[in-house]
Amino acid sequence: MSDAFDIWKLLAGLGIFLFGMFLMEEAVKNLAGRSFKKFIRTSTTGRIRSIISGASVTAVLQSSSAVSLMVLAFVGAGIMAMDNAIGVILGSNIGTTVTAWIVAYFGFKIDIESFSLPLIGIGGLGLIFLGKSERYSNLSKLLVGFGFLFMGLDYMKQSVTELTEMFDIASLPDYGIMVYALVGLLLTATMQSSSATIAIVLTALHAHVLDFNMATAMVVGANVGTTSTVILGAIGGSQIKKRVALSHLCFNLISAIIGLAMLPVLVWIITRMVGSPNENAVIGVALYHTLFNVIGVLVFLPFIGLFAKLLIRAFPDKVTQVTEFLQNASPNVSDAAMAGLQNEIMHLIRETMEYNLKTLRIDVSLVLSGERKSSKLTLEDHYEKLNLLQAEIFSFAATMLSSEMDKEETALVNRQLHAARMALHSAKSIKDVRHNFDDFDASESAFVLETNAEFRKRLIELYLKLAGLFEERRHAEVASKLGKTLKHLTKEDEQFVRSIAEQTSKGTLQDMDISHLLLVNRAFIQSSRQLILAIKEMTLNDEELEIFDRLTEQSNSAATEE
Repeated sequence: MSDAFDIWKLLAGLGIFLFGMFLMEEAVKNLAGRSFKKFIRTSTTGRIRSIISGASVTAVLQSSSAVSLMVLAFVGAGIMAMDNAIGVILGSNIGTTVTAWIVAYFGFKIDIESFSLPLIGIGGLGLIFLGKSERYSNLSKLLVGFGFLFMGLDYMKQSVTELTEMFDIASLPDYGIMVYALVGLLLTATMQSSSATIAIVLTALHAHVLDFNMATAMVVGANVGTTSTVILGAIGGSQIKKRVALSHLCFNLISAIIGLAMLPVLVWIITRMVGSPNENAVIGVALYHTLFNVIGVLVFLPFIGLFAKLLIRAFPDKVTQVTEFLQNASPNVSDAAMAGLQNEIMHLIRETMEYNLKTLRIDVSLVLSGERKSSKLTLEDHYEKLNLLQAEIFSFAATMLSSEMDKEETALVNRQLHAARMALHSAKSIKDVRHNFDDFDASESAFVLETNAEFRKRLIELYLKLAGLFEERRHAEVASKLGKTLKHLTKEDEQFVRSIAEQTSKGTLQDMDISHLLLVNRAFIQSSRQLILAIKEMTLNDEELEIFDRLTEQSNSAATEE
């Protein structure tokens, strides 16, 4: 390795710079809490406001990728409209140019070491002595991140300055601006940070390794490369997420074309504003970065609505069929509608059982027979299917209730809707403690691992009993078995609490393990009860409900006496 150029100093500088950016982004988001998300959600009711909001938040967060991924989450949840999402994306491109100005103005005009070291020192001591306070901890991270950002820039400056001693810029081959734009794109896509690429470009420009035209081309390429983060975030996502990702790519490509095509005009403007680009090259590139992004937004702004429509045509919403019995049933034909509604809710109950089994990593075929399409879904998609299925059921039932029905039919429909709610609550209860089950799997405690396996065993035994009731035609027998199952569930709950108390008295469990085990057991019992109540509402008539309630009361009385 040549003594004139230390590649490791350049890589260390880049690593420190990226780490500083990461700390700053994390600290700002934590300090703001939910306010950034709330700001984006409430301040994007129009195109102009969306652009301003996107620019403002990106300027503070110093990460257009973070804002773009936040937008993906909002549009995926249906919180943000497509037009406004595009507006935020446009604004984020303007906001991200602030990084270039910070680097250009502070990074090359003052002694970096004179303030980066104090920032790191003060921030580091703050993390040690004030780390218990979340607010002061994040403020300290912000200081450390800011110091690291400029320390990394200083390392890169030193290494690139040494590189200039090895050759003259005139010896560089003239590959043309498109090649340099491609280099900028690939660098950004690889590092997932246009800020890092721009810092490298400005450092090389300041050291005269690159000339002004090369640097501008690489900045344009970095602008396009930053879309890779959003594109990766949209892969396999909903159609609206793909629309947002494509809009980001199209806008950045159009801005890139404008930036390269108008380079002579923009150089003339820059010359009038800050002097010759060759004399003020670093400031000139920062200004160029801002100018072509602003021009791109102004060109794109009038066509946002039309572009949104084209994107919807390119990625139309998929019509997902989640029902099995209601799609061909008419809510106006009372008997057929009632049968279809009942069958669909039983379908929801089975889907709920399958979801809960999958969440606990239990082979569904151990309990539910037959090939099931939902087994191929991810847990997230399966839960979304349950929500959509419940929505379809309620929509169908609402149409039924709006027609002429007698009191008994109305009461029956309301009971069935209650069953649907209970089924979804059962899935929600298990979903909320899914991460706890994952933690239990990785626990080093033998008791926790054994208890986790016991949860799976209990669920299999319960669901086998419930699945057997689906084929039971004698409703009185169903009522009796459901009552006994509920009574057994109560005993399991009491036994579990006693076992935790025993282990606690022995000192074999940590406090967090105790808390999490009790929390999971409570959710497990609640989910199981909700599923039993759903099946009760679906299968029992008024007389059989009295049998069930009587058995339940006896169970509660016995538990109280004990």
